[in-house]
Amino acid sequence: MGHLLDYDDTHMGGVVLHSSSPVLAALFALAERKPVSGADFVLAYAVGFEAGVRAGRTAPGHHKGGWHLTGTLGSIAAGAASGKLLNLDRQRLTYALGIAATQAAGMQQNRGTMCKSFHAGKAAQSGALAALLAERGFDATQEIVEGKRGFARIYSDVAAPEQLTAGLGARWLIESNGHKPYACGVVLHPLIDAVIALRNREAVDPAAVSAIELRIHPLVLSITGVVEPSTGLQSKFSTVHSAAVALIDGAAGVAQYSDAKAADPAVAALRRKVKATPDEGLRKDEAHAAIIANGKRHEIHIAHASGTADNPMSDLAIAEKFMANAAPVIGRACAERARDYVAALERQPDVQNLIALLG
Repeated sequence: MGHLLDYDDTHMGGVVLHSSSPVLAALFALAERKPVSGADFVLAYAVGFEAGVRAGRTAPGHHKGGWHLTGTLGSIAAGAASGKLLNLDRQRLTYALGIAATQAAGMQQNRGTMCKSFHAGKAAQSGALAALLAERGFDATQEIVEGKRGFARIYSDVAAPEQLTAGLGARWLIESNGHKPYACGVVLHPLIDAVIALRNREAVDPAAVSAIELRIHPLVLSITGVVEPSTGLQSKFSTVHSAAVALIDGAAGVAQYSDAKAADPAVAALRRKVKATPDEGLRKDEAHAAIIANGKRHEIHIAHASGTADNPMSDLAIAEKFMANAAPVIGRACAERARDYVAALERQPDVQNLIALLG
């Protein structure tokens, strides 16, 4: 559920990973077994996040090989987090990592289908199972990442096992995590920022637009190259759809990636006016955009997409995003209590109280 809307947080520091959906799902499940303090919960989450990103850095060709990192690295992250929450000793925590990593799976071919979010759920299940088995003495290799047939070597054409511990202890990787202001593939966010900014700055009438020209990182087209999305899930991975809804609606939230919006004739017509050109010289969070309307050309450059570590969302914006998602489901009063509970999570005595609020 956390990954379904493609609205979850994203780390882009060399590894594009949505850690929270698999990690938090596993931790919430295990926290129902016995009381867990907020401080222990937060620590387990941070440890899982660290393990997932660091494991990803050992396999630089992992994403290029077609694996869906939320499923693969998510399994490792959830296993480490679950093991920490269960307070496993060093040996059993090593086993948990081995059991989690051997279950790592998920293929990018399933983008735009229900299987993509299934990967995140399966990763959570795999991680929780790994910790529970390790707790009972179920063993695994001691070298699941760096071994001759370990994760770094068989999930990537290039192995960098030294990255597993590079700089360990100097800083927490979670501090460079990003949050999504838009409900779609994170690589689309720079171009969405650009189109919305032009729309607002120039008061562009979509009906007067003859062309939308984008210059983006090549990864954007390789991940989000769907030209004629037929479903909302597919539209989350469409460069042309994202540019179209950003101009028409000035937004890219849940409503802009629905089945109805994907089939909207006005959106479809504007999609065909979008041209995206890859540029190796751009960063993954950078984009240039131009809109030609009424014979005039309007241009803009986005250096860092909103929500990234270099252009972060404010705490207020994150809280507003939570309320917008949660209030229609659990009611505004309950959502407000959950928001305030999370704001002081490290001081809370038992996370089961939060689970009750969200349930």
